[in-house]
Amino acid sequence: MYKTMLIFGIAIVICGCNFEKKEDVLSVSKPEETKQYAQRLSKEKLEAWQDLKYGMFIHYGMSTFLGEELPDGKAPIDAYAPTNLDVSQWIKVAKDAGMNYAVLTAKHVAGHCLWPSKYTDYDVANNENDTDVVGEFVKECRKQGIAPGIYYCAWDNHHDFFSLMPDKSENYAGALITPTEKHLQESPPPFTTSLYQNFMTAQIDELLENYGPLVQFWIDIPIILGNGYREYIYNHITEKYPDMLVIMNHGKKQKGDKLIFLEEKAWPTDALTLERYFSDKPYDPIWTINGKETYFPAESNLPIGNEWFWEDDDKVKPMDDLVKIFNGNLENNVNFLLNVPPDKTGQIPEKWIKPLMELKTKMGDKLTHKK
Repeated sequence: MYKTMLIFGIAIVICGCNFEKKEDVLSVSKPEETKQYAQRLSKEKLEAWQDLKYGMFIHYGMSTFLGEELPDGKAPIDAYAPTNLDVSQWIKVAKDAGMNYAVLTAKHVAGHCLWPSKYTDYDVANNENDTDVVGEFVKECRKQGIAPGIYYCAWDNHHDFFSLMPDKSENYAGALITPTEKHLQESPPPFTTSLYQNFMTAQIDELLENYGPLVQFWIDIPIILGNGYREYIYNHITEKYPDMLVIMNHGKKQKGDKLIFLEEKAWPTDALTLERYFSDKPYDPIWTINGKETYFPAESNLPIGNEWFWEDDDKVKPMDDLVKIFNGNLENNVNFLLNVPPDKTGQIPEKWIKPLMELKTKMGDKLTHKK
């Protein structure tokens, strides 16, 4: 995930967006109250997801121990070395903080997998602490009444399979365009090979078959997958798991006072992600995408400090800022997925727990989850 902090000031709810002026494009014969939109999931199912309101994003893995968010993928496997791992404690903290769902980074840029995968040896099965972190996470979520979700990063510096990952490309924006012959003279944009895409499909199937059902599956850096494979993997997942949200990150762009959705970067997706971004004005979830009116909810994703992964010197955001962010999202019907990274011991430290509980107290009954 990239570290770009924007302040959301537009009447729109979800992130990962390229939306222009809304138009009435659907002619319907049904009464207005039963109006249908073009998104895959029903409006009712998306509203049920919006009712979750508040969740915990958990960035944990190899980067926790390296002190780098975007490592080169070459770290020895034993660099991952929790000394007192307690996944149940993470979920208890989320529950005590008033959260209703949680999303764990199963695999991030380092490529190390927090579950035993039959498609690589670079996983927890080959660590001294061989806990199946994804398995424990899902089990504890269900046990403690938290809806589980999984994050999977398309950018993988360990398993590139001859792909050109973003840190090796000097033309990141080139991935947004349909190339023509003239682009052969430019530096290549990041891309993934069919070999990598086969690997990614197999790992996603493995995660969903072993740990589903989930509330959402979150794919980061989808720009490098290309329009064709991105559409393929979205359809592949949703055909098997039609009730689950599939969310592609990094579709948002700010243009003046408008939030735009970049379809060529993150479509298809069931929600708009607002990375390091929050809603301080009413959000209108009705967007026009591909010429069709679409109900498009949003999720604000910010860290409790400044970093996504644990860093010793990271400091919690001022409480006034956390309250402002939270109020802005809740009042404008944008989900708030707050990142709370465990430390190197494998637990969420008190420096995060104390402000989480204070935030819960300040928010009061606004956190009530609709049943």
